Order: sequence, then structure tokens, then C-alpha cells
Amino acid sequence: MRFLSFLFVYLPILSTFIYAQNPIDYRLSTNWAALPNQLPAGIAKRCTDTSLWAKADVFYVYPTLNIENTDKRWNVPLDDSKQLKKIIESALPYQGSAFVEAGRFYCPLYRSAHVRSYYVSDPVGKAALELAYADVRAAFLYYLEHHNNGRPIILAGHSQGSTHCGLLLQEFFDGKSLQKQLVIAYLPGIGILPSDLKQIPLLTTPTQTGGYVTWNTFKKRIDKKAYEMWYKGKAVVNPVTWTLAKEAPKDAHKGLLYFDEKIYTGLFQTHLIDGAIWIDRFRGKFVLMTLMMRNYHIGDINLFWQDIRENAKLRVQNFPENK
Repeated sequence: MRFLSFLFVYLPILSTFIYAQNPIDYRLSTNWAALPNQLPAGIAKRCTDTSLWAKADVFYVYPTLNIENTDKRWNVPLDDSKQLKKIIESALPYQGSAFVEAGRFYCPLYRSAHVRSYYVSDPVGKAALELAYADVRAAFLYYLEHHNNGRPIILAGHSQGSTHCGLLLQEFFDGKSLQKQLVIAYLPGIGILPSDLKQIPLLTTPTQTGGYVTWNTFKKRIDKKAYEMWYKGKAVVNPVTWTLAKEAPKDAHKGLLYFDEKIYTGLFQTHLIDGAIWIDRFRGKFVLMTLMMRNYHIGDINLFWQDIRENAKLRVQNFPENK
């Protein structure tokens, strides 16, 4: 997905009136895809250890799911059954589940923007992203006021979800009092310039807290157009080592969560380049799945599902009690 800076400098204008007329009421549990006491089955079954729930919270924002060219809507309403199915049966089980044991889990429903919003210069596209962020922002404010109680926070997203989490970082954490509660922000699937965040650093060891990590996953034969347009020169860490290591060997890869719901370890080497990562060619049962993909954007999280799961818990365990 496109880099954050084009939104960081474009504060809500066109969508403000729309949101003011149609705000989402986040007091209603029906406007949340997941709450600590309301976990859908697909994510609940991945939560067998809640020991860290006493220490931290996770605020997860799902990615762009409305990608069909035939869908002419700029934003998807919360009650869209097709969208809800994607959230409950795909985004939460294969992405959100990586974070669910790291803290009490919150995932708001929001009127996500169509993927075309990232590709057009039309102000309506930017307004669609702003409306989506207005929903996420409102949900986050409600969460802060009614649920957080000063607890450490993990922000987690992917693609459009990372865009919105990045904006939350800028508005509520960067150089502000809430920064002391930030465990980490996981922001894969977008390009982030180091200058996008002023006082929140890129974390380059597996136990650091108080910053963010990001990566974008390519094949060995890189999608050059996408790479050079959106990712080259952007921040990146290796999501296997959680460092700036240029290579992580196969045996360091802790696990991919596949569509058969099994975890597969040691599948590929992970290589870090300027602004992105690339992984070795898949073998065996995974070949057909990846053959037609230009890049692995869709798998930024579930390719490294177990790596992320263990790392999120490790960061919470290492977060200072009296920061």
C-alpha cells in the first residue's frame, strides 16, 4: 500500500462533514469486530494463553478488503454482509490472531476505503480514506476513554489498517503523553519514511519497545514498479530477526499460518533490501498459491504469523512496568 506521508500532510477536510452527519456509535458492541469478551471463533481458538491480558491491550485495524473493480462505492458500510464475512473469516483468523495473546484484543468495524483510493489523485479517494480514519479515530478515542485505563498499548494493522494505525501514532502518540504507553506498533504493508514520525523510532532489536516496525514482502523477482514507487527508501525491518539483518535463514522462520489452519516452519530465507524484504521461492503445496502473485503483500502477516505472535508477547513481557 501507498506510503503514509501523503496522508500525514493531508488532514481531514472533505470527509469531516460526512462523518459529522453519520458518526459510528462505538458504545455499541455490534460496531466492534472483536472485543476481549466478544472474540469470534476464528480468533478465539488461537487464544489459549491470556496471561498477558492483565498487562497490555492490542488495538488491531484490518486491511483493505473491498478490492473488486465492480464495486463503485468509495467506502463500505458497516452492515455489508460480504465485508463482514471477510473480516470475521479472513482478517481476524489470519492476521488479528497473531496478536490476540499479547493483550486484551480490540478491533473496531470501520467504513474502510476501496483500494482505488490509494491509486487515484481524485480528492474523493482521499476523502474516502479520511472517512475511514475518522471511524478508526472515533473507535480509538472510545477505547481510550472507556477501556484502556492507562495500560500499555500495541497498535497492529496491515495495509490500510497500517495507514490508520500510523495516523493514530502521529496524532496521539508522537511526542505526546500517550507515547509512554506504546509497547509497539506493527505497521506492515505500507511504506513509511523515517521522517513521517518525529519521536517514535523504528525498532531494530526483538525486545525493544516504544516504537514501530514495518516491512513489505516481495518475491525474489521484485515487482519493480511497485517497489520503486512506494517502498524504496522507506523504513524496514526483517520480521524474522526483528533487526536490520540482511538475511534470515530458513531455520529461523518460526511459521506461516496457511489456509488449512496449520503452521509451517522453516519455509524460506528472508532477505532485507532498501525499504522492503523478499523471500525465496515457495516449494511443494505452496507453489500454486504463489505462482500468479506479483508480490506477497497479501501475506505480510500470515507469512510470518508465528514470528509475529512470539515477538508481540516478548515485547509486552519486556515493557517496563513504570515507564
